[in-house]
Amino acid sequence: MPHNKWGVMFTQLVAGEISRRKIFRKGRKALKELWTMWKNTRMITMTALTAAIFAALLIPFKGIPIIPGITEFRPAQIIATTFPIFFGPAGAWGVAIGNLIGDFFGTLGPGSFFGFFGNLFEGYVIYKIWQALKKEPTIKSGGDLFHYVLAVILSGATCAMIIAWGLEVLGMFPFAVLGTIITLNNVIVPIFLGPPLILLLYPRIKKWDLIWTDVMDPEDISTVKSPALGLALMWIGGLGGLIVGLLLSTGLYGAKLAGFGVGHTGTGVILGLIPFIVVFLASALAFPSKGE
Repeated sequence: MPHNKWGVMFTQLVAGEISRRKIFRKGRKALKELWTMWKNTRMITMTALTAAIFAALLIPFKGIPIIPGITEFRPAQIIATTFPIFFGPAGAWGVAIGNLIGDFFGTLGPGSFFGFFGNLFEGYVIYKIWQALKKEPTIKSGGDLFHYVLAVILSGATCAMIIAWGLEVLGMFPFAVLGTIITLNNVIVPIFLGPPLILLLYPRIKKWDLIWTDVMDPEDISTVKSPALGLALMWIGGLGGLIVGLLLSTGLYGAKLAGFGVGHTGTGVILGLIPFIVVFLASALAFPSKGE
């Protein structure tokens, strides 16, 4: 079909341009602290601590499924939006690992792969926003609270987009239903309970010298070169991708956005979101490693 043809050509063009500019090689450098943290014993300890607490809060609620075998009521997401602010990449990895541990208690399956990376990038978005805004990892003002709420919304939407897209690829569950449920799960509890938890924990974590930027070697942390650009790309890729996925999945655009998947909503969602995922990953280029 002509629409499918143009859609595939558009995707190939985006992928080709990214490959030509070696965006993935640069992106790995931009995500430097996600890799270099593993040589720091205290960061590894904080990863294990986050994973243990996240799993401990997650597992008891496996008995309250929202979609049996897929997801459940998850108050544990409060950890995903607070610990990465304190522990940075250790918090992000800890949430991803803790989520995988929780999957062994009822929801382990092919979708766990996307669940791992969805939760990893949820934590990544949280700590990168805080780093880009150059804020202390606490909430002292209405402005801090506002930024926290925005960070929770974006991180929750990004996580939902990645997981719902992945399960659409696997043919396990429609994007619209899962994307909506995961977003609400990721956002509602953290918005209300996250700020009190941050205020409670920050003085202690600061006293114990466990703030990630104090723990890691400065040379192992990517700097914030273009915060406005990076944040804009995050919003376009994360929240924009979720919104477009919902529109395609529900048929509000007839699954024709960019010519993808006429008459085949699943195909439309799968191909239609690839550019948004690429844009989100490209946001890392605004946070280059030191020395670049």
